[in-house]
Amino acid sequence: MEARIPKRTLVEGLSILERIIPSRSSNPILTYLPIELTPQSLVLRGTNGEVDIEVKLPAETQGLGQVLIPAHTFVQIVRSVPGEMVELLSGGGERLELRSGTFNTQLATTSPDGYPALDFTVPRAERISAAKLAQAITRVRYAASNEEYRAIFRGVQLEMSPAGLRAVASDGFRLARYDLPMQLQARKLVIPARSADEIVRVFKDAPGEVALAVGEGTLTLAGEAVRMSVKLMEGEFPDYTRVIPQSFVLEATLPAEALRESLKRVAVLSDRNNHRVNLLFSDGRLDIDAEGDYGRGREELRVDSSGGPQLMVAYNARYLIDALAPIEGAVRIKLSGPTSPSLVQAVEDEGYLAVVVPLRV
Repeated sequence: MEARIPKRTLVEGLSILERIIPSRSSNPILTYLPIELTPQSLVLRGTNGEVDIEVKLPAETQGLGQVLIPAHTFVQIVRSVPGEMVELLSGGGERLELRSGTFNTQLATTSPDGYPALDFTVPRAERISAAKLAQAITRVRYAASNEEYRAIFRGVQLEMSPAGLRAVASDGFRLARYDLPMQLQARKLVIPARSADEIVRVFKDAPGEVALAVGEGTLTLAGEAVRMSVKLMEGEFPDYTRVIPQSFVLEATLPAEALRESLKRVAVLSDRNNHRVNLLFSDGRLDIDAEGDYGRGREELRVDSSGGPQLMVAYNARYLIDALAPIEGAVRIKLSGPTSPSLVQAVEDEGYLAVVVPLRV
């Protein structure tokens, strides 16, 4: 079997795979990269046991076959070769010859026997814009928990329905929700947060649509050149709608970037344990202040407000900054009280909503 492929194409394909292929594993065969030659294409695969990926690259090929090579060694070599084209040759033995420009090497291979079978079939698939799927996950990912004991909250929930796609994440102290209008078959699934990161990384710049298929505990995504399968978490989120406030005593609108940058500056001097910042809304003005071991910071912003004449709320600055990060343009903050959940909404993007629980003072 022989293959000839542009170095740039091969490097781009390997960059999709290399993050999920472990450099060390209790199952050493997972550290290998399966390379398969098919007519006019080079197919690369990899898995870490939670995420499986297949990349199909256009190439000049002769013959058919598959070999396993040490993944990370192969990636390093391909990135450093001097030529613009890479040639791969295997005579069916235990070596794979790689040529590029003035460089030539032979890599030890191993039999593909024992490598786990990776299934990327997509029967009864739903289709969605790859970029929009990545966008929906990105908008809420920050709110997923990093704590092992938080169980289901360590994932991102996708809710499909005839009304659209909804992505939700929460760690119990904050919640993020993003809605995309479209028609889908009704179902719910929870993707581990780290696997959600891989979906975003692979598909955020992918052209066209991606096909989604839910199998027995897995979600399979098939794009034009990349197919991915991720293991799902068992269960679904508790009724998170109960924490979304419905009545408010004060609402304020202001530029999201101005508030975000102000919080970052003031929070430098906040308490290191709870990162507390105080927000005082009064008469079209927002006073932000924080105090810690090294001093006190304060800044004033103008806002358009309605409701009560004055209200002070304290937040963990990081939580509020994270909630503001996906918002471009103006943000509307709706306060239901000094210690009850606050609503953060994008004025120009009705699909995004965040809930942040204030600190008790």
